[in-house]
Amino acid sequence: MAPEPSSGAEPRSFKTVEAWIFDLDNTLYPPSSRLFELIDQRMSLFIADRFGIDGISARALQKHYYRKHGTTLRGLMTVDGIDPHEFMDFVHEIDHGRITANPALALAIERLPGKRFILTNGSVKHAEDVAKAIGIRDLFDGIFDIAAADFVPKPESVVYERFLAHFGVAPERAAMFEDLAHNLIVPHQLGMTTVLVTPDGEDVSERMRHAEDAVKGPHVDHVTDDLTAFLEEILLNR
Repeated sequence: MAPEPSSGAEPRSFKTVEAWIFDLDNTLYPPSSRLFELIDQRMSLFIADRFGIDGISARALQKHYYRKHGTTLRGLMTVDGIDPHEFMDFVHEIDHGRITANPALALAIERLPGKRFILTNGSVKHAEDVAKAIGIRDLFDGIFDIAAADFVPKPESVVYERFLAHFGVAPERAAMFEDLAHNLIVPHQLGMTTVLVTPDGEDVSERMRHAEDAVKGPHVDHVTDDLTAFLEEILLNR
């Protein structure tokens, strides 16, 4: 599907974009792969094992922390003093075989003028594993993960500010691609062109059903259900 503006306001364009910033999970690969489902299950298992509680109770605590603290990890760190590295290593110990190579996406990303980055609430290792499975690992100039952000998650403004400073990116010349609308609020405020990547007709994860992630507001410049086609359209119209 070609790019669409999300509202009546004039969306920002890609004419001067020279830094292309991508979220990882459910953005660079479709939710239909169910990869994040495996991570989600590992989070519940970590909590159940650590606190000696049943799976239902662990799941409830996991979601409570997610909603209150922005990520399950942030809640575990703040409330329970959990070692974030231990948690991240555990939850990302998954089979990436659910992801298939995407040569068309790889070609579109490779053709983007300027630099390309991954900005994720996950780990560098997880991002590298996912990118390798898709066939795009060597196309990025940098990966900024939750550890680089001192384990402060998106959508906190400090995450984006640290990212921009670390890589020397000018926000007014950057575009941000995300599957969660509330993670685009700060990028848009900073001057980025924002894109919400949301699958059409897929059984998506619970995260995308939250009210705050509805397509609304001027912080979402464009919406697409096909990232590859979207990037190809950008390249065609630049």
